[in-house]
Amino acid sequence: MENLKTAFPNKTESERKKIARQFYHNFIDNFIEAVKLISAKPSWIADHYSMDTELFDRFYAQGRKTQMHLGHMFNWELASVGVPLCLKGKIITAYIPVGSQALDKIFFNMRSKTGCIPVPATDMTRAMMPYRNTIYMLALVADQAPGNLKRAYWLNFFGQPTPFMRGPEKGAQAGNIPVIFINFYKNRRGYYYGKTRLASDNPQSLPDGELTRIYARYLEEVITENPEMYLWSHKRWKHGWKEEYGKMWIDKTESPS
Repeated sequence: MENLKTAFPNKTESERKKIARQFYHNFIDNFIEAVKLISAKPSWIADHYSMDTELFDRFYAQGRKTQMHLGHMFNWELASVGVPLCLKGKIITAYIPVGSQALDKIFFNMRSKTGCIPVPATDMTRAMMPYRNTIYMLALVADQAPGNLKRAYWLNFFGQPTPFMRGPEKGAQAGNIPVIFINFYKNRRGYYYGKTRLASDNPQSLPDGELTRIYARYLEEVITENPEMYLWSHKRWKHGWKEEYGKMWIDKTESPS
């Protein structure tokens, strides 16, 4: 509720409670669907997840790698196994290893069952080396909280100074890899559709921080459209702004709120 009040100060308490109730329904569905994915057959997955592939198909035909930047919108777990059934080439996803080895193995096996290659976000440089000369699509949940706040990009997100990881942008610029945003829509309970938008086909041409700024504004847009689909259960604004982060402020049109 604190997150919702921060993001939507102009909504009434009743409106925010309604979003919260809808969120909890989606949160439980996300959990149940993740459990189902452990045993689900590819035919079941293909029936429950579909997506717009035109942008990915275009760049694959050109022999170019792509990056998919997404946020914690439901159901990212179903998408992780559904995307490989929709796209050509190698599909790689960055993930945060779970502390429990047994649980981490369950998630790894679940996420890789349709051909996706999970790589640990904690060691991306080494993990990506075997695929550097292949045509791949790398999926990144780019709204993860960064570990080093002094090296993070900072900008206003829903009106609050917020840190974003630099890695997704820097990786795209290093290889001039086209970046495609994707958001998931719930057609009906248990059925999802991934809608894409081109962020940039030439990231190296963008000023430092611009790709992250575009991503943050995109994320605000899709969250505002369907706020009940976003993962509000984590404390999104747990890090306060400090003047020492000033050189990492990337939005030249706004000052820290």
